[in-house]
Amino acid sequence: MELPSIIEALLVASGEALSAEELARIVRSRVAEAEDVRARDLEEGQEAAPLPEWLSALATVSGEQVVAAIATLNQHYQQSGRAFTLTERAKGWRIFTRPEYGEFIRQLYPGRRPERLSAPAMETLAIIAYRQPITKAAIEAVRGVSCDGMLQKLLDRELVRIGGRADLPGRPLLYETTELFFEHFGIRTIDDLPNAGELRKVKLPEPPAEGMPAPEEQLALKAAGVDAAPESSNDESQETPENSQP
Repeated sequence: MELPSIIEALLVASGEALSAEELARIVRSRVAEAEDVRARDLEEGQEAAPLPEWLSALATVSGEQVVAAIATLNQHYQQSGRAFTLTERAKGWRIFTRPEYGEFIRQLYPGRRPERLSAPAMETLAIIAYRQPITKAAIEAVRGVSCDGMLQKLLDRELVRIGGRADLPGRPLLYETTELFFEHFGIRTIDDLPNAGELRKVKLPEPPAEGMPAPEEQLALKAAGVDAAPESSNDESQETPENSQP
């Protein structure tokens, strides 16, 4: 047996993402198991043949060797015109069908329709992705509108999750992206986002102090000459069935 074929078998059988280091550990464990069986047979006075050379060679396999084996597999898949490929995601390597077969695969699930995010939802998701973990107040300071509806949609679609609470007055919730976000957008880490290093350093508008109206509300109050803050705008009014569904 060769390492590329072993890696292929493990990923097919697993059905879940496995990192290169985890794959290497599994391979080494198989060699160690075979060595233990041989040692036990010798202790019991039984004949025990040496391990096959190909198996012994895998005793020190590393994550780098696994990555090289995966590259060999993908090259073979491409040359032979296979419909799938091995791709690394946030949690590790998985087998995926190629995008060009998507229209055929979609016929397996006639009841499912592709869902698109509206522009306000995408804006909210982008802010969270680049600046996570981040509070709702900080998101709204950037967008200038209430984000309750957009956050709920992103939570419902499991693209965003609550990652804890900020060490701020009131202990506001912190929002961050999920593993599904990485899977959906085909990236491994936040650093894979376009211009991630630059955009993560841009200074964001400061959220208003607790109990104080937002800056745009203050301007509205000053122009109107009143003391009560107007209702903040809400993204819900910006979403229509046309832009929330394909």
